[in-house]
Amino acid sequence: MIHSTAIVSPLAKIGKNVSIGAYSIIGDEVELADNVEIMSHVCIDGRVTIGEGTRIFPFATIGYQPQDLKYHGEKSCVIIGKNNSIREYVTIHPGTEGGLMKTVVGDNNLLMIGVHIAHDCVVGNHVVMGNNATLGGHVVVGNNVIIGGLAAVHQFVRIGHHAIIGGMSGVERDVVPFGAVKGDRAHLYGLNLIGMRRAEFHRDEISALQKAYDVIFCSEGSTSDKLKTAEEQFGNAKCVSDVISFMREETSRSFCMPKESKCSE
Repeated sequence: MIHSTAIVSPLAKIGKNVSIGAYSIIGDEVELADNVEIMSHVCIDGRVTIGEGTRIFPFATIGYQPQDLKYHGEKSCVIIGKNNSIREYVTIHPGTEGGLMKTVVGDNNLLMIGVHIAHDCVVGNHVVMGNNATLGGHVVVGNNVIIGGLAAVHQFVRIGHHAIIGGMSGVERDVVPFGAVKGDRAHLYGLNLIGMRRAEFHRDEISALQKAYDVIFCSEGSTSDKLKTAEEQFGNAKCVSDVISFMREETSRSFCMPKESKCSE
């Protein structure tokens, strides 16, 4: 059902059982898969693809020119997956030639009121972003991440899967998988143990990660040596291997570290 006051380009590709509410605007290059629900006053333009079952609430704006002074009108895009809930006033901008040329949001995510996802970001699946949380350009967010309300993530930061970011945090550095960070200049304060238990990680794996955390973040020595030690002692646990692999990947950022020597509990 398309409301009589909605403006939908005849060039847009609209799937089956799509609902478009009053005063919404759908541009020429937009593709809406089956069972997408667009509520009133939503604006979607540019090369935007939205997956099946996604719901977009009033006053969200998707696909418009990114807030990047280096953007010169290149034909970049936004790709949004299935079964997302995109709440009021969310903004999602397309990629740029200085990045991936696309911004990607995966499946089954909840983007609460006022969330901003900037150009060239990649957001995984089952991510929750609280009210007014913000991602700068080129941010990568893994699966099952929670980002608290009013948190701001700096450009080019990576957030590993199953991490949790406290509300009102300013995240300037990479966050390791399963990490828990908080603070106006965010620091690592432990592991997302509650999230791991809810995700039904085995207690042996959680225990191994806690011990590896102590080696990596609470012992003396170079980072490379500590990663090697953790790998030798606990590398058979996949969650430990994930953290080590993440920290060995190329990055333009350093890592969120404990504010002081704080070991896992």
